[in-house]
Amino acid sequence: MLCIHTIPAFEDNYFWLVHDADSTDAWVVDPGAAEPVEKSLAALGLRLTGILVTHHHADHTGGVSQLAERHAARVVGPASERIPQIQQTLSDGDEVEIAGARFRVIAVPGHTLDHIAYHCATDAVLFCGDTLFAGGCGRMFEGTPAQMQASLARLADLPADTRVYCAHEYTLGNLAFARRVEPENDDLARREADARATRARGEPTVPSTIGLELATNPFLRTGHTRVIAAAARHKGAPVSKAADVFAAIRRWKDVS
Repeated sequence: MLCIHTIPAFEDNYFWLVHDADSTDAWVVDPGAAEPVEKSLAALGLRLTGILVTHHHADHTGGVSQLAERHAARVVGPASERIPQIQQTLSDGDEVEIAGARFRVIAVPGHTLDHIAYHCATDAVLFCGDTLFAGGCGRMFEGTPAQMQASLARLADLPADTRVYCAHEYTLGNLAFARRVEPENDDLARREADARATRARGEPTVPSTIGLELATNPFLRTGHTRVIAAAARHKGAPVSKAADVFAAIRRWKDVS
């Protein structure tokens, strides 16, 4: 059984420290800085053996070199010349063993073109970097709306109980926007209230689940009538295809 510990960093990043319940050998996901990871390793009595990377942005890779050198940790991630520290490159459909569990690699281009996610079916865990957020999704710095929508659709097809470990605490802002898209969504209203209470206690709103995202995240609900209608109102023109609905609400959020 996997144990997953939250490492808050910077203003709103989360790194994830992963180990088997019966082992002190750990992996860290997307370490944008080394110091918070070192502190968590010491506090939990864990030994770093591996580093998992989802994409090349500095807030996900800034600590990789220092951690890999200090701990002789294996670095795995996407094939990208912008992440030279990677020792084992992974592509869509590959499998990799992380902390004793098997993860399947899912290519999710859009936020960046090299972005990949990692899904463990046996433990119902998804590490999705900056592709899918709690209540939202990442900006498209390199990919197209069609690519991003297709990537999100792949994640939406995962089992509903899959826990979604994204890399940022953006939930309240995402849900506030989602309420503008679907003000009559009762599940969304309840989720926003729960998230506000969670943050008021100083606790993370992550992980969520695929089931919760399907019920409340407009970027996974591009086939729902209310989301289509909201996208069309904002665009000022009819939209029907999922990629076009996604593009309209992503642009809406980008300027809101």
